[in-house]
Amino acid sequence: MNKKWLAMLLTGAMVASMGTAVMAEEAETEGAPTAVTTVGPDDGTHFELWTFVDLHSNFYANMVNEWNEANPDKQVQITFSTYPYGDMHNKLMMSLQAGSGAPDICDIEIGQFPNYTGADCPLYDLTAALAPYEDTMVTSRLDVYSKEDGSRVGVPTHVGATVMYWNAEIFEQYALDYKSVKTWDDYTALGQQLKEASNGEVYLTAVDTGGVDWMWIAMAEYGDDWTGGPGGEPNVQLDSVQKMLEMQQQWLNDGIAMIATDGHTDTDGCRVPISEGKIASFPKAMWYMSRFTGYEAMKTLEGKYDITTCPVFEEGQKCSVGVGGTGTVVTNECENPELAAEWLAWAKCSEAGQKHIWNDLGFDVCNTAFWSDEEFAYDESNIYNTFFRVKPYEVLNQLAEADAIGTVYTTSVSPTINDYFCTTVLNNVLEDGMDVAEALQDAQDTIEMELM
Repeated sequence: MNKKWLAMLLTGAMVASMGTAVMAEEAETEGAPTAVTTVGPDDGTHFELWTFVDLHSNFYANMVNEWNEANPDKQVQITFSTYPYGDMHNKLMMSLQAGSGAPDICDIEIGQFPNYTGADCPLYDLTAALAPYEDTMVTSRLDVYSKEDGSRVGVPTHVGATVMYWNAEIFEQYALDYKSVKTWDDYTALGQQLKEASNGEVYLTAVDTGGVDWMWIAMAEYGDDWTGGPGGEPNVQLDSVQKMLEMQQQWLNDGIAMIATDGHTDTDGCRVPISEGKIASFPKAMWYMSRFTGYEAMKTLEGKYDITTCPVFEEGQKCSVGVGGTGTVVTNECENPELAAEWLAWAKCSEAGQKHIWNDLGFDVCNTAFWSDEEFAYDESNIYNTFFRVKPYEVLNQLAEADAIGTVYTTSVSPTINDYFCTTVLNNVLEDGMDVAEALQDAQDTIEMELM
């Protein structure tokens, strides 16, 4: 394993069994969870766990069952509540600030994580619970969910290396060669060819107005970082960001790209045109593989999709970046934090947990010992090794061996930058056609003022 690559990537950036009580209900009131499921025996220590991804609840349910089977003296029962992304994070923050109403355990998306790690951190110290796994887990990925003093307060889920997803069947239908694409210029030319061949019925890609993944790719390729990195000053007026936005704006003007339905590729709305073959390709982290197998609309794409490295602006640049991530925490409102922490660390870091993270969720795991393990990484009983036209760890190891992953840090300024881009900049530029340089100047001025 290339240690330099790991350091750069990782500092930047889911059934009830016998004896299990299960209940599910759909919530219709605003701010309520979209699904609630309780797993585990009634005489087990009860915990509340919040998440913003249904698939995560399924993973945790499996881990509750396996934990209870292996630990008859430490039985747990967990109620999993799934909320929309924004609702969950807002509800969590308000509950912790009020000192009541927060869950015992909670997923926190990496971009939101710095909001919880300040001087009055409301999260339980997980350092001791994670200690048994430190030697096998990637230290720098654990560092992402730590406080400045080094104490661990979150447990990672995956690496999150960005790759390119291609509907190979579409390109084969029109006799177009996506595999020869190396640069964004090549990609743009392919989009023009696809538009002509399909009479404009198929878009090359979908650009996001509610997510900054594309910006991260651009920054990583040029070695930029709008946070300024640890101790640095934020700067969103980067050539890399401007180049990406101008290119996306031109794609929209030329009719080779569409704006992602509901603003983001990772939404129910956008999964419809993807599954219908109206969007032919898009960059996304490796964790997006779970969307293909976890949502009915996407399951029809089995055998149609290929995965490759992403295009670059200039040949020789890094072609990926670690995007996204979920750090799972134990809050200071938990009445039995030691047991909650022990279960959580085991669920996500043990060999059993790592296997479920890969086999059930399709995430690139943080234990690099498994990356080249034939039985683990290339076993065809794993759905992801047969769903796609390439075994995903082949691409991941290709990136690692070529030191091809760039870094963008998640710091205390990240939520401010991300929020402003997702609420203002991307809509102004991509929806309304605002001049990119002007939009970035406005963003810089606003962000600096908010951070004063």
